Parts: sequence; structure tokens; C-alpha cells
Amino acid sequence: MGIFISLILATIRQAAPILITAIGGAFSEITGVVNIGLEGMMLMGAFSAAIGSYYTGNPYIGIISGMVAGGLMAAVHAVLSIKYKGNQTVSGVAINLFASGFTVFMLRVLFNQSGNTPSVPKTPQLFGMSIIVYIIYILAFVAIFVVYRTVIGLRMRAVGEHPLAADTVGINVDKIRYIGVILSGMFAGLGGAYLSIGALAQFTKNMSAGRGFIALAAVVFGKWNPKGILLASLLFGFADGLQTLAQQYVKAIPPQFIQMLPYVLTLLALAGVVGKAVAPSASGKPYDKNEA
Repeated sequence: MGIFISLILATIRQAAPILITAIGGAFSEITGVVNIGLEGMMLMGAFSAAIGSYYTGNPYIGIISGMVAGGLMAAVHAVLSIKYKGNQTVSGVAINLFASGFTVFMLRVLFNQSGNTPSVPKTPQLFGMSIIVYIIYILAFVAIFVVYRTVIGLRMRAVGEHPLAADTVGINVDKIRYIGVILSGMFAGLGGAYLSIGALAQFTKNMSAGRGFIALAAVVFGKWNPKGILLASLLFGFADGLQTLAQQYVKAIPPQFIQMLPYVLTLLALAGVVGKAVAPSASGKPYDKNEA
């Protein structure tokens, strides 16, 4: 029974950064902008949260720093994708590469080492979990409400499905897309903040460890629906929690093999859903009213 409860708690914790990053990715994609850069935004959020917490001694400032950093990276992606109508995939990949190199460079500049920061103040724990976990799940349910029960949610979905029709009835397509993309970065930054000042008490090199890409998989697996994304994230969190516990209790299997579980599950899940999940019609397509 103790192991079962531990697995449930581990699932909730491990799903949290994937969930909030995936919800952010969904906000971007349902407005029509593909955000491959979630991994980099998450990494920048983790780094900035640790730095903010370290220099102020206040982990709540760290949370804000992480979200701001993710939002700034997303703003760059938004400008390139919306204003300049650049290739959204190339822009996202560039952000991932930049974040990976920039964080290591700044570790060297600030702390004269390239592996990790010193210990930083963590967020408070509530019933054995970081306060950030509770914030993430609250935001997930708020997102479900916003997308399907508010005017802004309706406009987001309209812009992602048929931007010309939305423009015709007076919706500012570019503005809605900017909101969606910047929200995606802020949410990814929050997911990163959980990693550095919620789960741990320091930033380590490339600590997002592919979670941003798993979040992208959760968006597809959840069919761009926040409810589906919640379930998909819990599934991936379960696999991550299972491998963590398995390393403690199953000594006969090499730990490297056990660590593959979340990524294997991601591949299997995508293999089962690809071809069945349909993205928003205008996702990945720049909009120019003069050419529409």
C-alpha cells in the first residue's frame, strides 16, 4: 500500500511540469502557432527561477523570474512567427539551441562552473509537494475553463481554425496569437521553475531533460484539448514516477533501461494517436490578411 501511495504522489509531482508546459503549448497551437521551443523556454525558466531565488533569497521571486524568462523567449518566437512570418519550426529549434548554450555560458559567467548553480532557496512544501505543484494544477483547470467557457477562449479557437473568418468579424488575429504564444512561454517557464526551485534546490545543466518535447507529445496525445492533455500528462508522469520508484526497489534491471520508460511510453502513445489526432486547421500557417 505504501508503494502504491508513493507511486500516486510521484505521478502527480512528475506530471506537473509536463502538464503546465503542454497546456502552454496548446494555447499557442490553438491560436495557430506551433511552438517547438517549449524545451528551451522550460530550460530558461528553470535557470532564471534558480537565479532569481539565489540572488533575492525569495523563491516566489524565482517563480516570477522563471515565468518572465519563458515569456520573453516566447515573445521572440511570436515576433519571428507572427510579425515576420518566419518558419515556426526553425524558430523553435533555434530557441532550444540558444537556451541550452546560454544557460551553460551564464553558469560559467556567474558561478565559474558549467554544471550547476549553488544551492538556492526552494519553494515551501505542502503535504509533501512543492507549492508550485498546486499552482500548476489550479492553472490547468483554469485553462480548461478559459478555452471552453470564455470569450477569449472562443476567439483563440476561432483564430486557430479559420483566421480569415475571425478577422472578418473583427477579431485581431495577430493579437490573439501573441497572447497564445506568450502564455505558452510563461507556462513553460513555470514548469521549469518547478524543476529548479520546487523539486530541487538548484539549476543543473540541461535539467529539462526532454520534458518540453514530452509536453509537445502530450499536446498531440491530448488532441489539443486541455482535458485530454491533463490525462496525457498524468500518463507520462506515471511512467516517470514508475521509473523513479523502480530504480529504488528493482535492482536486477539496469537503471539506464528503467530510465527509458517515460520516453518509450511517449513513442508508443504517439504511434497510437498519429493519424487520428487532427491539429487546428491554421496551426503552423502564418496569416496575412492582404494575401488571404
